[in-house]
Amino acid sequence: MNIESLKIKLRDKGLKATPKRLSILEAIIELKNHPTAKEIIKYIRNQNQNIATATVYKALDIMVARNVIIKVDTEKQIIRYDAILEPHHHLYSAESSIIKDYKNEEINKILEKYFKKNKIQDFDIEEIKLQIIGKFRNNEK
Repeated sequence: MNIESLKIKLRDKGLKATPKRLSILEAIIELKNHPTAKEIIKYIRNQNQNIATATVYKALDIMVARNVIIKVDTEKQIIRYDAILEPHHHLYSAESSIIKDYKNEEINKILEKYFKKNKIQDFDIEEIKLQIIGKFRNNEK
């Protein structure tokens, strides 16, 4: 994704496309493995940009609240970030902490159909996401 696309993504959600927000969003996209805040900070600083830790956390919270990015929780209680907003699931290796996106329309339809038929009492479903935990073969990548 180029810088102009990132600017549009932020503006479409009512946010100013500041250099720091653009750097953070770029880091999330470039790092690919659903980076943590610490990984985002390290990436940005390796690009010779100075950014305060608190600024990154604040920007991440704002971008999550405005639905520019999403949080991905792992079983190790580590918060990671994802720039893909389209419905998708995650394959997660607890052993290596690698997370990969998994898109499957058939699973989406099965889950939607199931929960339309089997409603959960006193609960309104807004979104269904699977996190499939296992181990990747072939060097975990």
